[in-house]
Amino acid sequence: MLLLSFCRLVLITAISSLFVGCAAVGPDYARPQMPSPAQFRFVEGAAAESMADAPWFQVFDDATLQALIRDAIANNLDLRVAVARVEEARARAGIAKSFLYPQIDFRANYGIRQASNASKESGSDAEDTTHQSGAYGFQLSWELDLFGRIRREKEGALALVLASDQGRRGVLVTLIGDVATNYFLLRELDLQLEIARRTLGLNDETVTYFRNRLDGGVSNRLELDRIVANRAVTATAIPEIEQQIAIVENALSLLLGRPPGGIARVALAPGEGVPPPIPPGLPASLLERRPDVAQAEQLLVAANADIGVAKAMFFPTISLTGFLGAVSGDLTQFLGGDGAVWSVSPGLFQPVFQAGRLRRNLEAMQARFDAALAEYQKAALNGYREVANSLVTIQKLAEVRVQRDTGVTALQDASNLSRERYDSGLASYIEILTADQDLFEQQLLLAQTRGAELRARAELYRTLGGGWQP
Repeated sequence: MLLLSFCRLVLITAISSLFVGCAAVGPDYARPQMPSPAQFRFVEGAAAESMADAPWFQVFDDATLQALIRDAIANNLDLRVAVARVEEARARAGIAKSFLYPQIDFRANYGIRQASNASKESGSDAEDTTHQSGAYGFQLSWELDLFGRIRREKEGALALVLASDQGRRGVLVTLIGDVATNYFLLRELDLQLEIARRTLGLNDETVTYFRNRLDGGVSNRLELDRIVANRAVTATAIPEIEQQIAIVENALSLLLGRPPGGIARVALAPGEGVPPPIPPGLPASLLERRPDVAQAEQLLVAANADIGVAKAMFFPTISLTGFLGAVSGDLTQFLGGDGAVWSVSPGLFQPVFQAGRLRRNLEAMQARFDAALAEYQKAALNGYREVANSLVTIQKLAEVRVQRDTGVTALQDASNLSRERYDSGLASYIEILTADQDLFEQQLLLAQTRGAELRARAELYRTLGGGWQP
């Protein structure tokens, strides 16, 4: 009997589910049209292939950097937070999806009531009576999603999952970009430190040379003092560079999930070249590749779904509840009672007067969609801007490097000639002092330019938004 009743309940539920196939209210999402340039600025010709299509370990062919990036992916705490947020969003999407299906719960209750039969007027001694009752069974409750409110909620929750996943990928892009940038900065600072120490050694030789001349009576105190002061300027640069190295190492250690400490690496060689030119690809593909743009679009999808949810709240809510179980009047027969019971109760709820609450809620969701649309458009335009900035930076740094390299060569020759002219009596010590100062400054500037070129390539790879895959 119970089985037959349960089958009837399941049949009614299945028939009711046929009505759920109605189209959901609210607008279906369509990607907004975004204007994009035919090609990136400062790039001759347009090719579909992009550097961002290659994984990072192919772009940065440096074993030390690759090891640091792998450590960062495995241990970075910001990335762990992003991964946990993806799992949270996925779980919440599962909760939203669960409301599409019936909810079945087991219920059991037991009650006891005592009634007195004694009458104060008659003085009757009749015994009290005790009544026991119990019920147990399965309860079904289901909201029929006729107008798509629950489906829109599921759609929005799924979009938030995808948005959080793109946020995780954005953290990964930023993380590895920061690791590469700090690594190249360390190599640049190492080169500057090497230049400063080498120049300091040259200054020490110069100081010794002029001190010997002063002791021999062929020079004066003014010359020695100026040379010593110049040597102090060079010596001051060394602890400043060492301080910068320690700060960058500590920052990189944090990215790697380590306590502050040193980072093993190879210094940037004076003659080391920069990577070859890199193709940025087509601008249109940037919207698909950059995680921040993709995340902004998924948030737009979620905002669009929220409009459907708000519109569905104007329509009736139809629910179905049912119960299948047994009742008993005796605790000793509670689980063996033969009194079967089942019920099916459809219900309808239609908002009539809400003092404008539903209308204002819809207006709020539409305003949220407008804001999300503006954020998406801003993310796309910002992507084009960042790539264009990286491209022109790479192009102009290459031109600056050529000129500074020429300047270093000329000043090196001037430093050598000034010493020869001084020994021959054709020049004063001022020429030596000026040539050494200019050469030291130009060498540091050249090292900074070469390091900036490497960092600019890492920045371009980040702005293109691709390839950061383990």
